[in-house]
Amino acid sequence: MMTKTRLHFLWGICLLLLPLLAVAHKPSDSYLFLQDQPEGNIGLRWDIALRDLEQAIGLDSDADGKITWGELQHQQTALDAYALSRLHLQQGDAACQPQVTGLQTETHTDGGYAVLLMNAGCPATAGGALQVEYRLLFDIDPTHRGILLDQRAGSESASYIFSTDHPKQALTLQNSGGLPILLNYIREGIHHILNGFDHLLFIALLILPAVLVLKERQWQQVESFRPALINLLKVITAFTLAHSITLSLAVLGVVDLPSRLVESAIALSIIVVAVNILYPLITHDQWKLVFVFGLLHGFGFASVLRDMQMPTGALAEALFGFNVGVEIGQLLLVLLVFPIAYSLRASKVYRVQILHGSAVLALIVSGVWFVERAFDLRAFWS
Repeated sequence: MMTKTRLHFLWGICLLLLPLLAVAHKPSDSYLFLQDQPEGNIGLRWDIALRDLEQAIGLDSDADGKITWGELQHQQTALDAYALSRLHLQQGDAACQPQVTGLQTETHTDGGYAVLLMNAGCPATAGGALQVEYRLLFDIDPTHRGILLDQRAGSESASYIFSTDHPKQALTLQNSGGLPILLNYIREGIHHILNGFDHLLFIALLILPAVLVLKERQWQQVESFRPALINLLKVITAFTLAHSITLSLAVLGVVDLPSRLVESAIALSIIVVAVNILYPLITHDQWKLVFVFGLLHGFGFASVLRDMQMPTGALAEALFGFNVGVEIGQLLLVLLVFPIAYSLRASKVYRVQILHGSAVLALIVSGVWFVERAFDLRAFWS
């Protein structure tokens, strides 16, 4: 009975992930920039993904799968009203009223964005920290994040991350580096890995065969828990070390690769690992292959941080925090799946249905991702 329950649990995880795997783009984020304006006003620039706005207010009037500049302009009144209703600024007891002053477009690593230019006037008598309440898209996508970069004088480019759990924050004109930045980016790293379905799938394909050993070209159960876990942690550590290297190099501008190439290569890495489960070719020193693929995944993580405009005054804290968050997310998946997989390792159902079934599923899904990414078949902007 217990074994059957565990099997159902593992299959449940696979089935729950299946609809999510179809949307393996970067998690939903918007970017809000604050700058000083004359007479004490605050200038705002708000970058919102076109695909998110399509869900919220509808932009693609001819339903051709592409959002044009004309379609965006046609919906500007609705866009302005929608955005302003979900952003509230207050200084002291006085509300600061944002007004939209312009509309532009911008391309981020994950596609097209509408750019709202705004100006907010706070009463001259208002004092204290600027209070920001952000609720964009939370009713549609609870995983959405609002990334705010405060570029006003004295803020030293402090960054803030808004979520359903943290919709209100106070912005102070002082360096907010150190621990607050570190904790913010740890949370963002956890959020990204747990919502980065291609990265999750890659890690899962490392965990599932870790409770087995290849003997005479057949998967057999490992004899004990501890050596299997240590070997898996070595492989995960190689992945972490590799993606930390390229993540740092890319964010610092030392190395830069085209997003399309990186995303295609990440999909290809999943294909290779899935094929290796079905037809084992690399049976020793797997960590070396995982290290190489980790370098590619690091460039994928870097695209997220580049779009977030990391705080220049606390770059080290932000980079370290994000890496720690990603590692925590990976370890959570290991803690969730590995003990159950270990307890089922002697079962033929595990070796055939769970292991091989998951590899086939991953092969199909990652194959679709590769075709989409390599040939640019997903069009959100034209």
